[in-house]
Amino acid sequence: MRRSSDEPVARDVASPRAMAHTLALFFVAGGCAAVLAASGGTDHAGRRWVVAGAGLLAVAVGTALFRWGPRRTRVVLGGLVTVGCGLISLVVLVSPDSTTAVICGSISAFVGVIACFFADRRVAVAHVATAVGGTSAALLLRGDAPVVTAAALAVVVSTLAVVTRTLVVRASDAESDALTGLANRRGFDEALAEQVRRPGVLSAGLLDLDHFKRTNDTAGHEAGDRLLRRVADGWRRELPPGVLLARHGGDEFAVLMPGLPGPEALAVVRRLCALVPDVGVSAGVAERCAGDTAAQLMRRADLALYQVKADGRGAAAMHPVDVCDATVT
Repeated sequence: MRRSSDEPVARDVASPRAMAHTLALFFVAGGCAAVLAASGGTDHAGRRWVVAGAGLLAVAVGTALFRWGPRRTRVVLGGLVTVGCGLISLVVLVSPDSTTAVICGSISAFVGVIACFFADRRVAVAHVATAVGGTSAALLLRGDAPVVTAAALAVVVSTLAVVTRTLVVRASDAESDALTGLANRRGFDEALAEQVRRPGVLSAGLLDLDHFKRTNDTAGHEAGDRLLRRVADGWRRELPPGVLLARHGGDEFAVLMPGLPGPEALAVVRRLCALVPDVGVSAGVAERCAGDTAAQLMRRADLALYQVKADGRGAAAMHPVDVCDATVT
């Protein structure tokens, strides 16, 4: 769940599972569009059946992706996007007439959407360039489609890709902290709410920089900002897979640890604290109890943090699970 400033929306909306299902839908929809376009067009040397066959192949690939796609990596799914680009270009080239070719070429808009939503900037640009370039080249090689038609289709697909990317970046920024690049409180709360709805083990922690106000007062706010960035960068690099780190507000950080029971979560938090030995850090960790809401889980983490501060700061502790019932109201 780590993310950089150039990554698209984080968490489940941009997970391999979501990407696989979206790609599957686009393969099925594009395949159906190709079959419909072929069925309504003229035939020339059996090309209509080639287009229909390619469409049915796309539908089959999409159906398989719904079933097995979520188990594949982003690299494999990205490869399928490239395969889709090639299939679209081939169908455009062999279409029996220019109308069918243009209709099939418009399917490349799907590539622009999925690339700009799920891939980082460089990969997205490469996919869009491949889709637009391949489709345009195929239309021009046919000889029966005007150059302006190919150009117009390229403009439409490219514009759709740019708009999609802009919306994705803006949505991502709304959930990220401008200073550290981590998720902000809103992003953390949305991730926490999603995880609480799922079964399984879940722990959360709150980490507070000790005497941070003193740093701001003595060295200035710029020094305080540099300290926050340094701590965030150091912790971000060491996060276990699947763990979300957020700046919860001010000098407080929050960490969401799906799949980790309390003792393991506490060990993770202690390792993070040890990465900045020159910075005093107090931390509290809580493991979800049966029936917990997001607010109840974070309340116990906050109580554990409060106890650490009361005991002298500079340590990490876990809220005892055996008193869950006493703290859940």
